[in-house]
Amino acid sequence: MAFHGLLNDGTVGIFRGNQMRLKRACIRKAKISAVAFRKAFCHHKLVELDATGVNADITITDIISGLGSNKWIQQNLQCLVLNSLTLSLEDPYERCFSRLSGLRALSITNVLFYNEDLAEVASLPRLESLDISNTSITDITALLACKDRLKSLTMHHLKCLKMTTTQILDVVRELKHLNHLDISDDKQFTSDIALRLLEQKDILPNLVSLDVSGRKHVTDKAVEAFIQQRPSMQFVGLLATDAGYSEFLTGEGYLKVSGEANETQIAEALKRYSERAFFVREALFHLFSLTHVMEKTKPEILKLVVTGMRNHPMNLPVQLAASACVFNLTKQDLAVGMPVRLLADVTHLLLKAMEHFPNHQQLQKNCLLSLCSDRILQDVPFNRFEAAKLVMQWLCNHEDQNMQRMAVAIISILAAKLSTEQTAQLGAELFIVRQLLQIVKQKTNQNSVDTTLKFTLSALWNLTDESPTTCRHFIENQGLELFMRVLESFPTESSIQQKVLGLLHSAILKWPTPECEMVAYRSFNPFFPLLGCFTTPGVQLWAVWAMQHVCSKNPSRYCSMLIEEGGLQHLYNIKEHEQTDPHVQQIAVAILDSLEKHIVRHGRPPPCKKQPQARLN
Repeated sequence: MAFHGLLNDGTVGIFRGNQMRLKRACIRKAKISAVAFRKAFCHHKLVELDATGVNADITITDIISGLGSNKWIQQNLQCLVLNSLTLSLEDPYERCFSRLSGLRALSITNVLFYNEDLAEVASLPRLESLDISNTSITDITALLACKDRLKSLTMHHLKCLKMTTTQILDVVRELKHLNHLDISDDKQFTSDIALRLLEQKDILPNLVSLDVSGRKHVTDKAVEAFIQQRPSMQFVGLLATDAGYSEFLTGEGYLKVSGEANETQIAEALKRYSERAFFVREALFHLFSLTHVMEKTKPEILKLVVTGMRNHPMNLPVQLAASACVFNLTKQDLAVGMPVRLLADVTHLLLKAMEHFPNHQQLQKNCLLSLCSDRILQDVPFNRFEAAKLVMQWLCNHEDQNMQRMAVAIISILAAKLSTEQTAQLGAELFIVRQLLQIVKQKTNQNSVDTTLKFTLSALWNLTDESPTTCRHFIENQGLELFMRVLESFPTESSIQQKVLGLLHSAILKWPTPECEMVAYRSFNPFFPLLGCFTTPGVQLWAVWAMQHVCSKNPSRYCSMLIEEGGLQHLYNIKEHEQTDPHVQQIAVAILDSLEKHIVRHGRPPPCKKQPQARLN
């Protein structure tokens, strides 16, 4: 429930009472109050709780106070994760960690957690594992209180630490039972702590895992010497350092290595650092370089990229690097071998990235490149309606010709996959129709038949199908006139003609009759050649519709003009021709009926000697 964002004060009530017996609870990023937390969870016999990033209304002191109200939890809660929370809303606040006497593992990263708090935690009688990364601690001397039981210590990016390297090492040297130590950093400090540690021979005899990622002055030689003195070592973290390039440190054997020298190291880094944005970006940057040329589908790598994207949705560097990696991992035939569910997750995250960073052109480009995949657009389930809107918004704000081609290709395929209601809703957005018509106009003026024009015509055809509102936008924005120009400009392009005529057919039949006269014609003579196009009924349909429209809105003028210019014979030809499209024939018969009534009322007008040109209002 927490993973899907469904845990809140309204839903958490299902955990009240004794119908369920919870031992482990993950309420990450839940939107719950202190009262709701206490009522829903604190009566259970919990041994583990992960409350990372719950909303600001509930503090660490609220959580511990609630847990401490249950004697069983006081003695038996073993693992507590309180990352990215507020310690207390009161100043000063009551320290309360000592209530949890059974606690073995505590993670309290990204918190304003001070030396005094560390001293209280270090006094917990069973504490074995502690993560104090990115806290406000300036001195770690208090850890000496738990030196005989502490087995795992993570101190990533202790930005406030004021101790010298020698002082830090003096404390670490006393922690003889440590099997894991993390002193990694985000490449922000020039401290020589990592190198100095690696040079120590009489320190940390039981260590099996050491992380110095992001630290300066780390070399392969120093790392190898440290590990050879400790043959039980199973992991070393070397991402964003100058080490990890020797045969000994490939990470492909018993010793696991997080780094950037090869795919194995990068994958290890993405697994271990999924919560650390800087390291995720570093790993993805190097993954991108490695995946330029891919011959084999690698879903296990794509899953790691997905995790990084999901954990850092608002971090632009992460999303930028991740979207580039997604393209490399799914381009061309690689997407075919990827599981549909995984591609669905990827597509959702790409669309979220487009939504969160609408003005970042490179990110938008990366996402469009990945989305422009037959496998994704045809087979993968995702919100195609929202995707079409996002891509259209991009199209309206950018003029990159290569990206324009991809954008209209995506829209044309998405539009064909939408329901009738969704198509109508999308086409009802006036800016969408205008933008697509603008592209058609641009290509027609350039006399350019390319994939962009073809995809744009397909998109317009799909959007106008069964959608009167879209048809109205199309016609009111001079779409009919523009499409007649397209037919005249590309008379030998069968694919263009098919799309244009298909849309004209949809637009004219589905568009409700306007209440007002939209155009003014000085003559019908330009229409008469169109009425003879029996092999292209879309052309005939547009011509008879335009004639019927003005004759019905202003019969005194246009019925007389049509009769004077010889239109009756053309309309009779359509009515009687065996190849006439039924819709064209129906409109032609309706016009003839109007003309015959006009003659009965007003008599037959004399033949017209002039043949003036047509114009628009």
